Amino acid sequence: MNILFVGDIVGRAGRRVFARFIDEIKYKYGLDLVIVNGENSAGGFGINDKIYKELKSKGADIITSGNHIWDKKEIIPDLNKYEYLIKPANYPDETPGNGYITVVVGSTEVTILNLIGRVFMPPVDCPFKKFDEIYKKVKDTVIIVDFHAEATSEKSAFGLYVDGRAAVVVGTHTHVQTNDDRILPQGTLYITDVGMCGALDSVIGMKKEAPLKRFLTGIPQKYDVENKGKLVFNALFFSIDEKTQKVDKFEKIFKVVEG
Repeated sequence: MNILFVGDIVGRAGRRVFARFIDEIKYKYGLDLVIVNGENSAGGFGINDKIYKELKSKGADIITSGNHIWDKKEIIPDLNKYEYLIKPANYPDETPGNGYITVVVGSTEVTILNLIGRVFMPPVDCPFKKFDEIYKKVKDTVIIVDFHAEATSEKSAFGLYVDGRAAVVVGTHTHVQTNDDRILPQGTLYITDVGMCGALDSVIGMKKEAPLKRFLTGIPQKYDVENKGKLVFNALFFSIDEKTQKVDKFEKIFKVVEG
């Protein structure tokens, strides 16, 4: 079973580079499932109905999210109707949307679970305990976790906490692909951050002027997506043995193309 997890898609630039590479990568790796993080896909903040449909039409099977899932207010009341869009499961139960989804790939059940960290992030329920709660329901499936968090320490701790229970833990949110992809001692594939799809010469996908002004002055600024220049495509490919339900091979993908 061959699966691709695509890093945070940032605005129009991210959608453009996703569309540019996804068919080529599907063919090269013989993909059975494509998961993307889409929480920055609409103007860099959130996702809406139009872009949900666009990502699906371009080849995304499952769309995960994070703290920006609520930024496009028009999608919130209807979040439950988007079957293949999931929110972080450790938001309070009263929030709309589903925190995980189980799909059948070939003859194997695969659960994609979205969780959000608590360090330097909005207040949410404990992601460690929420995993334990959901694991009881889906432990007989192949579990892939999008852990959307700021702190590398929290991501590392979570990976080790679920080692041997989740097949894969992919970190998102910080938009910079890390070099620590590896199989943990009990068999879980882990990477601190898979990276992003968007403008390469930017501040994590945004035009540099506003972030620079904020760092220099301390005054909050309005951020805009950078849509010009070179585009980067970041993803993680992995193959799962359906008998062992463990990853047997994996490869980081880092591609750059002129915009």
